Amino acid sequence: TEIGAAFEQAHPGVDVAFNFAGSQQLRAQLEQGARADVFATAHSDEMESAWQKGLVLAGTERVFAHNRLLLIYPRSNPGNLAALPDLARPGLKLVVAGKNVPVGKYTREALARMSQDAAFGHDFAEKVLRNVVSEEDNVRQVVAKVRLGEADAGFVYVSDVGPSVRPAVSTLAIPDTYNTVATYLIATLAESAQPDLAQRFVDFVLSPTGQTILERHGLAHAK
Repeated sequence: TEIGAAFEQAHPGVDVAFNFAGSQQLRAQLEQGARADVFATAHSDEMESAWQKGLVLAGTERVFAHNRLLLIYPRSNPGNLAALPDLARPGLKLVVAGKNVPVGKYTREALARMSQDAAFGHDFAEKVLRNVVSEEDNVRQVVAKVRLGEADAGFVYVSDVGPSVRPAVSTLAIPDTYNTVATYLIATLAESAQPDLAQRFVDFVLSPTGQTILERHGLAHAK
């Protein structure tokens, strides 16, 4: 990725390798003995769990970015979506991330907020979740299902609709009233073979250079 390449350029001889599995999958891999130097997650629950299990170095956890939810659907609009209330229409095919996946948790939080608004109705979330035809392990799989036309719509992050995705999908914004600000955290791992270098990578992500790169990819600055 761009941030890895920039770090390598600033640190000759260093190779940065990424694993972009879902946050819960990454934590599980670490618990099972996978070796890594840095852990980044899209939900504080996963970082908290990693910390409680002694997987991360205490005190190294930092918020490095924020994200928001967005609804995407194929350009052909097979579900005839015009507004968020249409998600409750019987027969609509919706794909979401699983309830234990960060974006899946945020999706359900947003739907719960909509259900508290009379404009949607108290049973809106229940109706929408009845339309779920697939629950995915990570947000990239949600994007893929929508791009391939296997679903009428899906909840993803704003940052997922990059140049390679944008031509294939249309979007519906989720108003701030219902949306969730996803908080991304990063930390050095306790079992890192090179903790000083790992911490330098964390610092780089938080630096103005790192934050500018993340912003180019749709993430909001850490505050």
